[in-house]
Amino acid sequence: MSESRPPLPPFTEETALLKVQAAEDAWNSRDPERVASAYTPNSIWRNRDTFVTGRDEIVQFLADKWERELDYVLRKSLWAFQGNRIAVRFQYEWRDASDQWWRSYGNEQWQFSADGLMDRREASINDARIDETERRFFGSRPGSERGVDFPLQ
Repeated sequence: MSESRPPLPPFTEETALLKVQAAEDAWNSRDPERVASAYTPNSIWRNRDTFVTGRDEIVQFLADKWERELDYVLRKSLWAFQGNRIAVRFQYEWRDASDQWWRSYGNEQWQFSADGLMDRREASINDARIDETERRFFGSRPGSERGVDFPLQ
């Protein structure tokens, strides 16, 4: 029996928005297994300068990430979509072990298999040092803010 993760491509604006919110919710869980389950068993990633292949490597990558990036909170926004591809922009906030806060800005390109699992993810990310008083994200997005874009700064 094959896995399936609706909504399935080709995407409409409505279904692309659902995919983006589902990804945001999964990443905000900080559960590597939950996140990895949305990817094909042989999914290929580029995350910054790191290349990851397959669910086992995704799980390890995310476990290591969330050991370093404490109190991680993410927001994703649909940028574009066509067929089986979605582009998003995102921001997330986190603190390091010395209690320095960061806001990370980035773009991702996603490609999905016919069963709705992501088989390719490419992410470009930059980090900006922020003061704790500059934080904007304090947990998962409330329902009233779903689909609402967020400011760049």
